[in-house]
Amino acid sequence: MSTGTRGRRSAPIIGTLADHGSIRSRVLETLREAMVAGELEPGAVYSAPVLAQRFGVSATPVREAMMELTHEGLVETIRQRGYRVVELSEVALEEILQIRELIEVPTVGRAAAVATPEQVRALRPLADRIDSTAAAGELQEFVAADTMFHTEVLAIAGNARLVEEVRRLRHMSRLLGLHALHSEGRLVATLREHHELLDLLEARDVTGAETWMHRHLEHVRSVWSGRG
Repeated sequence: MSTGTRGRRSAPIIGTLADHGSIRSRVLETLREAMVAGELEPGAVYSAPVLAQRFGVSATPVREAMMELTHEGLVETIRQRGYRVVELSEVALEEILQIRELIEVPTVGRAAAVATPEQVRALRPLADRIDSTAAAGELQEFVAADTMFHTEVLAIAGNARLVEEVRRLRHMSRLLGLHALHSEGRLVATLREHHELLDLLEARDVTGAETWMHRHLEHVRSVWSGRG
């Protein structure tokens, strides 16, 4: 990766949302992306009115979004001060990863068993988007594309509740992992990786897809531990 790409940063994540529909959901997703990018730091306390001013909206949708993030375990309420971004311990991160392994590995295998050529073909542009944003160091765009890709793959297996649970666990675990990859310029390590999974789905290779998912999660574990 070139020095220019390594040093490149995306535009600030938090900006006005006044012209967007569904303001609460937009605030919620933007807060998640800001936490992954490190723009909202673990351990720091943020007030709803201050964040609302930065978003260009009222404090109500910000408070509602923060309450949702509280339910997800990403932030905690600090009385009369605001909301603190949770800093997960190594034990908590390992527990999350173990749950993800139990869910995602066999589910990707089931997806490989039933995926149609049309479903795989529809995911190719999204895999291309992951590659292009990784190469450009565009973290928030990478986060959005990568999350959509993995949840769409899991959705092929046909369990919507499972997909939502994985989405929640991925948001929690990525607060540390993706920011580390971005800050060290290592997003490019993911290039072509997602097309490899699609090739396995296209071939109906259940064992290969499960092995890919296990290897992918092991890479996540190595990033957390500083070995990746």
